[in-house]
Amino acid sequence: MRVIGLMSGTSYDAVDAAAADLERGAEDGVLRLVPLGMVSEPYPADVREALAAALPPATTTLAEVCRLDTRIGQAFAALASRADRELCAGRAELIASHGQTVYHWAEEGRVHGTLQLGEPAWIAERSGCPVVSGFRPRDVAAGGQGAPLVSLIDLMLLRGRPGVPAALNIGGIANVTVLPAGGDPLAFDTGPGNALIDAAVRELSSGKRAYDAEGALAAAGRVHEGLLERLLSEEPYYRIPPPRTTGKELFHAGYLRARLAGLGELRPQDLVATLTRLTARTVADALRPLAATEVFVSGGGVRNPALMAMLREELGSAAVRGSQELGLPAGAKEAYAFAVLGYLSLHGLPGNDPGCTGAAGPRVLGSLTPGSRPLRLPAPAGRAPHALTVGAPPGGTPPG
Repeated sequence: MRVIGLMSGTSYDAVDAAAADLERGAEDGVLRLVPLGMVSEPYPADVREALAAALPPATTTLAEVCRLDTRIGQAFAALASRADRELCAGRAELIASHGQTVYHWAEEGRVHGTLQLGEPAWIAERSGCPVVSGFRPRDVAAGGQGAPLVSLIDLMLLRGRPGVPAALNIGGIANVTVLPAGGDPLAFDTGPGNALIDAAVRELSSGKRAYDAEGALAAAGRVHEGLLERLLSEEPYYRIPPPRTTGKELFHAGYLRARLAGLGELRPQDLVATLTRLTARTVADALRPLAATEVFVSGGGVRNPALMAMLREELGSAAVRGSQELGLPAGAKEAYAFAVLGYLSLHGLPGNDPGCTGAAGPRVLGSLTPGSRPLRLPAPAGRAPHALTVGAPPGGTPPG
C-alpha cells in the first residue's frame, strides 16, 4: 500500500510529507517499508504568525481556532497533493495526518486531553484519498500520555540490536524510546529540545531569527553554570517518572524570562549556549540510568552541530548515530512513522505501545475521513507486526 505521512512538530516551522510503500508479511510479523522520499513546505507566513500568537501561554478565541484549523488543514492538503504528484505518481492510497499540536493538557504527570489542528476534510477533498487523523486522543482516552506515539515504530526498528539501543527525536520537545536488555521498553519526553533555544533566539533578534542556525551562537558562547543549575533544579518535570510528556505549554518564552529574573546581564551567545547544554544534559540525564549503549537521533536538532557535540559529551561512551543508519532520514523519520501508524489504523491494528505511553492497553488510533472513492476497508489483519524493515528506495536514498 502506498501511504503518505504528514507531520508538523512542536517547532511549527514547516509541514513534512513522506511517502512509503508498505507491505506486511503474511506470516513473519514484519512490516516492510520502502521510502519514496519527502517533500516539505513552510507554513505561509500569516498562518505561522497566527499560530505563534495563539499558542500557550497566549490567549485566543474560538474564532481564531476555527481559522487555524482550516488554514492548517489547507496547508496539509496542498502538501499532500504535491507529495502524491511528485513522489507517488498520483497513486497514493492513504494519507496519515498528524496535524499540528496546539495544546497538550498535562497536569501532575497525567494527560487529560490533547488537541491537534488541521481539518482532515480539506486533505481528503483535495487528494481524493482517505485520511487517517487524530491519532493521539484515543491513547489519552485509554489513560495514556498520547505520546510519544513514534515509540511503537522505534521499538519495531530497534528490536534485535545488541546492548541497550535508544531512539531520540529532538524537535521543539525531545523524546526518547529505550529498549533495555531483558526489560520493558520505555518512552517519554525528556524536556525541551529546541523550544527554549528557539524562544531565546526569537527574543534576542526581535523576531528576525527563528532558531540558532548551525548552532553558531551556542558555539560562540560559554555555559552560565548558575543559570544551568537554576533551570535544572527549579523544574519539577525532570523528576516525574516515565511515562511523561510535556510541550510548549510549559517550555516557552515566558518560562525562560521568569528563570532569567535577577541574573543580571548575560551575553546572548552565553544564554543560547546554556540552553543548548540544558537540552543535552536533560536528554543524557534521562538516558544514563537506563545504560543506553547507542542512540539514534532524528529531528531538527541534528542540524545543530553545537547541540550534537554537547550531546556526545554528555552521553559519554554511548554511540550517537543518525536515524538514517536505521533506514529513515533524520529529517523525515516522524513523517514516515505516521505513514506506518496510518497503515496500522486502516488495517485495524494498534498504533500504541501501552508500556511506553501508559495506556490501559493496545488501541487502534485515529479517525478515518473517506476520500472521493467508495471506502473499502482491508480485511482484518490479525496479529500486529513486531518488526519494521526498511528497504532500498527506488533510485537510491530518498530526500530528507
